[in-house]
Amino acid sequence: MGIASLSHIVEFFKFGDKGMSDEDKKALVEEALLMTLARATSADCNIDSVEVATVQTIMKEVTGADVSLADIRVAALSDMFKEATVDKYLAKVRAKLDVSERQMIARSLAHLIKVDGKVSPFEVEFFNMVCGALALTSAELAGLTEDTIRI
Repeated sequence: MGIASLSHIVEFFKFGDKGMSDEDKKALVEEALLMTLARATSADCNIDSVEVATVQTIMKEVTGADVSLADIRVAALSDMFKEATVDKYLAKVRAKLDVSERQMIARSLAHLIKVDGKVSPFEVEFFNMVCGALALTSAELAGLTEDTIRI
């Protein structure tokens, strides 16, 4: 996939979304998902190989992207987080993400957190922080959408 540099996110923060093409938006969604999942692998200070493999599987199934172990490690330990935390990045990016894309990130994160059969308090805190940064309402998080009223 070659997104270890998270270049689309970096560009977005430097230059905004002026002229963001469909391809750029797709890349931004993929990078936001990878960044969130990669950071989650270290949320409980215990990077488990099953979690890393799950990040690769999720990325392939959800976005079609092949992500290397190196991409995951770089995203998890990115220098970007010296500047701002993952929640600040997600809060900035969320305006460019559809509700369905934000829900996909939250669902993917929940799946990743549960994959090793145990959920730590740090992982719960991380999940809540991500959902808050993505501004997902309880209804959106539960997958509830309003029906269109037809007259």
